[in-house]
Amino acid sequence: MFDYAAYSKSLREELHMYPELGFDLPKTLAVVHRELDKMGLTYTDKYCESSVVSVINPGKAFTIALRADMDALPIQEEVDVPYKSRIDGQMHACGHDFHTATLLAVAKYLTDHIDQLNCTVKLIFSPAEECSIACCYIVENGALDDVDCALTIHVASLVDEGCIMVNAPGGLNGNTRSFTIDVYGKSCHAAAQHNGKDAILVAAQVIQAIEFMVAKEIDGRKCKVVNIGSIHGGSVSNVLCEHVEMKGTIRTWDDDVHEYITRRIDEICQGISLTTGTRCEMKVLKSNPYNLMNPKIYERLFAAAANAVGAENVVQRPRTLGGEDFAYISRKVPSGQFKVGIRPKDATEKIVGHSGKFYISTDRSYQAAIDTFVNFVLENQNGIDFN
Repeated sequence: MFDYAAYSKSLREELHMYPELGFDLPKTLAVVHRELDKMGLTYTDKYCESSVVSVINPGKAFTIALRADMDALPIQEEVDVPYKSRIDGQMHACGHDFHTATLLAVAKYLTDHIDQLNCTVKLIFSPAEECSIACCYIVENGALDDVDCALTIHVASLVDEGCIMVNAPGGLNGNTRSFTIDVYGKSCHAAAQHNGKDAILVAAQVIQAIEFMVAKEIDGRKCKVVNIGSIHGGSVSNVLCEHVEMKGTIRTWDDDVHEYITRRIDEICQGISLTTGTRCEMKVLKSNPYNLMNPKIYERLFAAAANAVGAENVVQRPRTLGGEDFAYISRKVPSGQFKVGIRPKDATEKIVGHSGKFYISTDRSYQAAIDTFVNFVLENQNGIDFN
């Protein structure tokens, strides 16, 4: 009997050695193409650069889309494993290699058991999730136009191995928005500061004003985060800095709060520009809505996970402020997301995603993930009434 979990693990370790960023995924795509070729499946990238969309059992009355993301992060791996990243400064630090390997194993299972399949399954391998834009293009270019529902996966580093997390209907994570703020001052010698405009000092005022706004202007019962995660400016100690660039993120659960914070940051920049005689400019780089769990998908997904790992091992966790570009798919068709636990039961420390110390050491999670996907497809292949 073919070992689908071992197949998935082997692929994941291969992918882990060659993590790639954004849309630049030649080695990752080569693996996906190679495995789909072995299964006799055709595929296309017409919906988005560096995407892979393939169809199993086309022409059936009901179509289920299954999606996995493929890109890695610009992080140096600190865990010493045999399949450690071979690319300096890049790492699969969020589990996308696991997602891709799982979906390939699901595709193999379904093609191996095609005689049991009465629906169409559309496989979507998406790039650039960390850039938060690929699924938007995939939706805009029509990949979901013939799809009835969709499902995606993520690893959960704080959930025990072999468990599946299926959260209740509604919002699963947060609205996310990335932005930059550029402060333009005037350079001069530090001994004659009256001749210049200190962009660093002005940037400090901007940050303080943003923090004040978030703390004092928004209902404390609302979930919100604004973080300035990057600030760069100046080069020497005795010259006033002429330009500072800051990068930040806004994360909320409520659309009105999201728009309010965005507007107020722009107003803060304009106001400080006037009071300091400098120029402060805010630019929004990218935005994602929050990911939605459809009520009917939730019921069917919970059942599929329970049949995979036992109802006692299907858990819920509080909604997060994380972002996920699958949100665009969840706004197009009834959708859901499950998370597979990767925390060893004897773990003594947290496995933190987006960290050089992130790792997946458990084997039990592969089978749990594959079975949840496969169960959902086979148990719902005759359709779901969303009315």
